[in-house]
Amino acid sequence: MEFLSPTSLPDALAARAEHPGAVPIMGGTDVMVELNFDRHRPPALLDLTRVRELATWDRVDGGIRLGAGVSYSRVIDELAAELPGLALASRTVGSPQIRNRGTVGGNLGAASPAGDSHPVLLAVGAEVELSSTSGVRRVPAAEFYTGPKKHAGRPDELVTAVWVPVARGPQQFSKIGTRNAMVIAVAAFGLALHPERRAVGTGIGSAGRTPLRAPEAEAFLAGELDWESRADVGDSAATEFGRLVAAAASPIDDVRGTAAYRRHALAVMARRCLAWAWAEHQVDHGGGEG
Repeated sequence: MEFLSPTSLPDALAARAEHPGAVPIMGGTDVMVELNFDRHRPPALLDLTRVRELATWDRVDGGIRLGAGVSYSRVIDELAAELPGLALASRTVGSPQIRNRGTVGGNLGAASPAGDSHPVLLAVGAEVELSSTSGVRRVPAAEFYTGPKKHAGRPDELVTAVWVPVARGPQQFSKIGTRNAMVIAVAAFGLALHPERRAVGTGIGSAGRTPLRAPEAEAFLAGELDWESRADVGDSAATEFGRLVAAAASPIDDVRGTAAYRRHALAVMARRCLAWAWAEHQVDHGGGEG
């Protein structure tokens, strides 16, 4: 197996173009598992840990351009105020050692339906930056995931960043598993409230062939919330929101849980995330536009 270790982004993109079968590796938290269990033996590994351009983030046009090499720990420590939902999800990833190594960019590259960052990225309307020697393009997260561990990137492209809007309202993340962290989610849910445009964003993980949204649940809840008075959400509206979230999923039975359990868990998580987010909105965003 060949090992490629570029030290600049142009060199990394050139290596990707020359070796389209090479598997990119950043923190190695997904790739090394596949190698250790002999599930996959690629012809080459493309080590991106020395590419400094990938390990930075910047504030751009009211959002954050998060380099693909920024670790979960840095998201938690440096961006919890701007990206609260992503920080919440990052806190549930593995152990401190894994959070120090793992990256959101690597999570996107792996494109696992159970990836912890995906529900939040869907809920907030993030865009994935894909780069090659021929240029750069951005793909909405809702269009990025194309199948189990498959995404919209071409063989000559690398995930170089994710563009995430700065939160203008409460965001929440919830995950069901045998433990809070160091476990693959049985099901996960992300929620983002967008008070300035009276909109709701959702993201579902580990309950379908890909991470997915719940558009009907979003539209229903956006019409039910009293954005101006911030009145409490009624039990019937919260229950219906949970039902619609569960209905949007397409889970399967596997060793981690049944499809029925996943649907039930999603309904519960949706109601809880709604309660937490709306309570935060009532307190922290009361008296004016969020």
